[in-house]
Amino acid sequence: MSQPLDVLGGITAEQFLAEYWQKKPLLVRNALPEIAGLLEPHDVMELALDENVTARLIKQKDKDPNQWSVKSSPLIKADFQKMPKLWTLLVQAVDHYSFDLAELWKKFPFIPLWRRDDIMVSYAPKGGSVGKHFDFYDVFLVQGYGHRRWQLGQMCDADTDFVAGQPLKLLPDMEINFDEVLAPGDLLYVPPGLSHYGVAEDDCLTFSFGFRMPNVAEMMDRVSDKFADDQLLKNPLKDTLRDKISPIGQITQNELEYLKTELLAQLQNPAVLEDALMSLMSEAKYPENIPEAEAIGTGDLEEALDQGYSLMLEPASRLLYTEAEGELLFWANGEGICISEVFAPILKQLADGGSVLLDDNLYDPDILEDIVNLLNESILMLLPAEDEE
Repeated sequence: MSQPLDVLGGITAEQFLAEYWQKKPLLVRNALPEIAGLLEPHDVMELALDENVTARLIKQKDKDPNQWSVKSSPLIKADFQKMPKLWTLLVQAVDHYSFDLAELWKKFPFIPLWRRDDIMVSYAPKGGSVGKHFDFYDVFLVQGYGHRRWQLGQMCDADTDFVAGQPLKLLPDMEINFDEVLAPGDLLYVPPGLSHYGVAEDDCLTFSFGFRMPNVAEMMDRVSDKFADDQLLKNPLKDTLRDKISPIGQITQNELEYLKTELLAQLQNPAVLEDALMSLMSEAKYPENIPEAEAIGTGDLEEALDQGYSLMLEPASRLLYTEAEGELLFWANGEGICISEVFAPILKQLADGGSVLLDDNLYDPDILEDIVNLLNESILMLLPAEDEE
């Protein structure tokens, strides 16, 4: 069994997964003290004005707080003029812009990278909120600045009714079972479907560490895309059942069974299914956040050896792998990638969240070529070693 974790209030990851994960909430005081002061409200406001950032400005009318409006990015300074008393700013994927924030994913090593969504930051002045609602994903709400009061209620599902005529999916009421104020560093885990309502007690920033599962429709779409790219599957099937006469308007049960059997046979192809699922789960959610790399060659990389650089995963990129019978296969940003066998264990270390010192131990032509390709595709990045401290 693993060691107790401070981020989980002193319980082990196994205990958390068995008793809380997707079952019930968990409040941990001072779980992530290092997040306090990491960002301040003006940092979030400035980031929201970046044209590449995904953000939403949510307002409640002064005369009727039950009337809401939502303005999605791109946001401009004029959007923040003549503000009502109650409003909230939501900024997505802030971990792509702050290495210090991205490092805090390591506090949740018991949930794999493929389940990560992003770290969203919510900024609100006193009284600001996004209303009573629920989500279909797991989230760790961590208070980074100021204070927010959280109320938790009943479990909801796809049949739950929402308030009509509003731009947000708001719940008409909640059965309050939990009512606590979070201070900087405090953490609240909220499982999928649990209704919750957060209201700022003062100027506050709340960080939402989101973990999301794919849905069946997304997976089917990706499998369909893979089939559509296969030229062999575009050839018509053989008409092997034309052995007796039937009415011209009828498809016989034998014919239907034949067509279904041929389709299901293709759906049983494990290579196609695995490639489809891995390409889906390795897609970057915000590809516009992936920086354009400056092209380098292996010669440039050789010169950088032993100069104090480390390799790490680009925060906006996603790198995943499978391992079967000793073979490692990798996907990054929605595509399968080919690398040399000698580089595979190193890339696995990077995919698992580690960093690798760029030194003479990597002096191998195949390894250097692999690294250059991944750097040029902004899957990996170079970071001065002192920046990791």
